[in-house]
Amino acid sequence: MMSRTTKWLLVASSLWYFGEGLFGPLFAVFSEKVGGDLLDITWAWALYLIITGIAYVAIGRIFNRSKWKYHLIVVGYGLNTLFTFAYLLVDDTTSLLLVQAGLGLAEAICTPSWDALFASDMEEQDNTFLWGIANGHTHFVSGVAIAVGGLIAYHFSFETLFILMGCIQLIATVIQYRIISNSSRT
Repeated sequence: MMSRTTKWLLVASSLWYFGEGLFGPLFAVFSEKVGGDLLDITWAWALYLIITGIAYVAIGRIFNRSKWKYHLIVVGYGLNTLFTFAYLLVDDTTSLLLVQAGLGLAEAICTPSWDALFASDMEEQDNTFLWGIANGHTHFVSGVAIAVGGLIAYHFSFETLFILMGCIQLIATVIQYRIISNSSRT
C-alpha cells in the first residue's frame, strides 16, 4: 500500500509541519515584539503568500522536466531551515519581512517537487487515500505543534522556540536528503 519512499516523505513532511506549526499564531505576538503593528503583520503574511504563489508556478514550470527536480526538495527544506534560524536575528519589521519572503521562496522551491515525488510513488488504487494522508497529516501535526509552541514560548522564550523549530526542520532536511540520495529517480 505505502512504499518506503512514501512513508519517509510523510515522516519528513510531518517534522517540517511540526517545526513550522510551533510558531503558528505566535507570529503575531512575535511581530509586535519586534515593533510591528497590525499592518506590518498583514504585509509580512501577504508577502509570504504572494512570493510563495508566484514562485510555485515559476519553479514548477522551470524544473518540470529537469533531472534535478527532486533535489529541489532538499534545497527548499534546507532554505526553510536557514530562514527559520534567521528568526533569531529578527529585530525589526524589515528583517521580519525578509525572513517571511525567504520562507515563502523555500516552500515554493520544495513543495511542487515533493508533490511530484509523492504522486509518482503511489499506486492508482490508493491515490485518494494517500493524498488524504498527505493533506490530513499537515493539519493534525500543525494543530499539535501550535499547542506545544505556545507552551514553549510561554515558559521559555521565542529564541528557544526558534532553535527547536530550526533543529526539527534540519532533521526533516536530512531525511529528505537521504530519500533523494537513495532514490532511483535522481
